[in-house]
Amino acid sequence: MSLVGSYVALSKPLAATLPIFLLAWLRFGIGAVAMVHWLPKPADEPKLTASTRRLLFLEAFLGNFLFTLCMISGVSLTSAVTAGVIMAGIPAAVAVMSWLFLKEHISARTWFAVALAVLGIGLFSLSKQEHSAHSAHALIGENASNMAWLGHLLLVGAVLCEAAYSVIGKKLTGTLGPKRITSLINLWGFALATPLGVYTALRFDFSAVGWSTWLLLLFYALAACMWTVWLWMTGLKAVPAAQGGIFTVLLPVSAALVGVLALGESLNAMQLLAFALALASVLLATLPSRLARRVRS
Repeated sequence: MSLVGSYVALSKPLAATLPIFLLAWLRFGIGAVAMVHWLPKPADEPKLTASTRRLLFLEAFLGNFLFTLCMISGVSLTSAVTAGVIMAGIPAAVAVMSWLFLKEHISARTWFAVALAVLGIGLFSLSKQEHSAHSAHALIGENASNMAWLGHLLLVGAVLCEAAYSVIGKKLTGTLGPKRITSLINLWGFALATPLGVYTALRFDFSAVGWSTWLLLLFYALAACMWTVWLWMTGLKAVPAAQGGIFTVLLPVSAALVGVLALGESLNAMQLLAFALALASVLLATLPSRLARRVRS
């Protein structure tokens, strides 16, 4: 999640240079080439069943394709601050879905850590300096006001997609290895992005893209499609999905730190408090039980 936050912050120039569908297609394509040696079935892996194939497709469709569309469309109809507040519900959504679909037992300590995570992300979103600017912009134009409700629904959809990604990933780790899962869902993502990606590529001037942008795209693709997914799936093999969902708080933390260290941004007091709550949630979720009881008391 820390790596995700890092490449999200550093990928702003990519979104400004490349159309979103072309960016997604190139990302999955680079990932497919990098992970071609991960695709063959290991000798000790069971044959893919129809159920596992469906889960792999849903993992790619919900976690990669639909999540991106819901997030981008939702932000365009509301604001980045609204998106941050709604996305703060991801740890709670993961906990509820893991309880419903995976039958995981969720302790009081995990629920308390989830609450801290939601509070931390929410405070961070509300403390952003562009809050007033976005709010003012949202009030301009009757159309923007009328479509805000659709933006909220799309962002809630993005939360559910991300939660489903964690829960389905946990299910897949029971039968497949992390490298195999990573390569297969990336291949599905490439297939889903290809129609619109090719359509956009045929109308795009690639000569206008500088070499520094291509290098950034290479890092973004490897980080987004390969490194982070492999790390996440490897972690889910040993960590309950509900507990793993709490680690999503590290995404805004690392994104903000990259903004401060590399992009010249600054932090205010409320953001520092939000980060403290976010890190406290991760600490509480991972402490040994006896020490965690002392911390709570």
